[in-house]
Amino acid sequence: MATPHSDALLAHGPLLFLSGRSPEAPDGDVAGDVAGQTRQIFANMEQDLHEYGSDLRFLVKLTYYLRHIVDLDEFRAALGECLPDGVRPVGTLVEVSGLVDPRHLVQVEGVACLPGERG
Repeated sequence: MATPHSDALLAHGPLLFLSGRSPEAPDGDVAGDVAGQTRQIFANMEQDLHEYGSDLRFLVKLTYYLRHIVDLDEFRAALGECLPDGVRPVGTLVEVSGLVDPRHLVQVEGVACLPGERG
């Protein structure tokens, strides 16, 4: 299985920094599994990117905070579904003992180049 990340990626600014996104839907609901939470995080992230005229294709760096490393395969599968074809940002995965909301199993923060600036 191909990994959903790159080992290195050249990016030319301007850069957009996205704070850690939670898996909450606009109505406050949180999926009970890592895959559902990952999909919601990327839907939230895409909404943020659209506010700046960007989208998921322009992500260059992602940091993943996963509560339970045993969920890694489920997380990677969902991540592969969320990222557009050919988009493989560099990434760092950290297992954490907890997140702000105990319902949260995963959180993702990112960096994107604004359109026309990705190298």
